[in-house]
Amino acid sequence: MSNFDNTNRGILSKNLNKTADNHPEYSGSINVDGTDYWLSAWIKESSKDGKKFFSLSVKPKDAPKAKPIPEEDPNDPIPF
Repeated sequence: MSNFDNTNRGILSKNLNKTADNHPEYSGSINVDGTDYWLSAWIKESSKDGKKFFSLSVKPKDAPKAKPIPEEDPNDPIPF
């Protein structure tokens, strides 16, 4: 076990599992004040001057997963 303190540190690496255009180019994780987050980054280009930049997104690692919407049963007398 490491004695290294990862508080307020993170990592990004190339997303080798990207299968769609909207998937991030880079993904990883970051810890902020003791809370772990998933970190995603997309390479964007400014429409104003054409310079490239990273667009970032963070999501708590312990966030609940979205519940799938149940499919409607055509035989159900009470539709959703």
